[in-house]
Order: sequence, then structure tokens, then C-alpha cells
Amino acid sequence: MKNESIIKAATRGPAEHSVRDQIVKAARECFAHYGYDKTTVSDLAREIGFSKAYIYRFFESKQAIGEAICAECVDGLFDQTREAVDQGEDATDKLRRFSKTVTSASVELLFNDRKLYEIAAHASTENWEVVRDYTERLQGLLEQILKEGRENGEFERKTPLDETRRSIFYALKSFIDPVFLERNLDLLPDAQAEVASLVLRSLAP
Repeated sequence: MKNESIIKAATRGPAEHSVRDQIVKAARECFAHYGYDKTTVSDLAREIGFSKAYIYRFFESKQAIGEAICAECVDGLFDQTREAVDQGEDATDKLRRFSKTVTSASVELLFNDRKLYEIAAHASTENWEVVRDYTERLQGLLEQILKEGRENGEFERKTPLDETRRSIFYALKSFIDPVFLERNLDLLPDAQAEVASLVLRSLAP
């Protein structure tokens, strides 16, 4: 998985997965209790009982630890979205499922745990690599749906595929990006469903 390479690139020292996992687990608990902004690597070291230098053998920064936490989260979000899409009857149904699930899964994950949302908001605002990878995977899944719809005659074929994919993703970004999503919570689920319907009408051949 690409996320694994992201985490490995951000880590130092031997590949002692159990220790790295222990650090990530403890960090998630610390961030949940104190908040991402207020927690330092020194705080985390004291909480675990490790030295700060020892943590730096595995993660080069607090952000690297945050990226590891985010990678676990977005893997789960993507898997839920892909599973919903796979259950679609046709490309139209798959696009609706894509839009609905990527939104509802994000809301359930991020807004039941406000401290986790804080990390996600940092990741989005600062455009962490894990966010770029998640965006790329979502757009890849969206492109698969569009290709299927074009092949079976559900969707128009005149607009370049990459332009169509990007435009649809831009339209749905308000229900995907955690920063925008927070501002739109009061509009759900109607706004997301209406935007998806508008997108589908624009795809009609």
C-alpha cells in the first residue's frame, strides 16, 4: 500500500513495528486527551516512558506521527467507500454511493472524535502527503466509475475524462475535505445528495 511507504519514509531506525505501533497508539491517546496542537514530542515521550531521542529513532517529527495516525484513518475511509461502490448496480448508482459514503464515513469518524478532527484539519490545511495520497486514490476510484459509465452509455463522452474527474471531485470536495465538511454539517445529507444529482444530470449523454 502507498500509505505504508509514506509512513516508512517518515520513520527512522530499525523496522521494529511493535514499538512504532506503540508510539502511534500512545500518540493517538495523548492527542485525544490534550489536543494535537498542545501535545509535544516531549509530552509524548513522558507519557510512554521513552526518551525523546528514542521516539526520534522512529519518527522524525510530531507531524510524522500525525501522518501515521491519518494514514490509518484514510485507509479505513477509502475501504468503506470502495466497498460501497463495488455494491453499486451501475455507474450511476456507484457514483451516488461514492458521494454518499465518502461523506457519511468522514462525518462518523471525524466528528465523533473532535481531537481526531483536529489532526485531520491540520493534515488538510498543511496538505500533508497522506492527504494527497488519499485524494489521488479517491480520484482514481472516481475515474473507474466514469469509465464504466462511458462504456455502457450512461455518461457523456465528449468532455475529456481527466477534466470530468477533476470537476466532479471539486464539486464534492466540500463534503470530503474535513475543513469544508465541518462548515457544511448542517446541510447534510440534503446538500450532498443534491450536488450528486446535479453532477449526474451533467453527465447525461
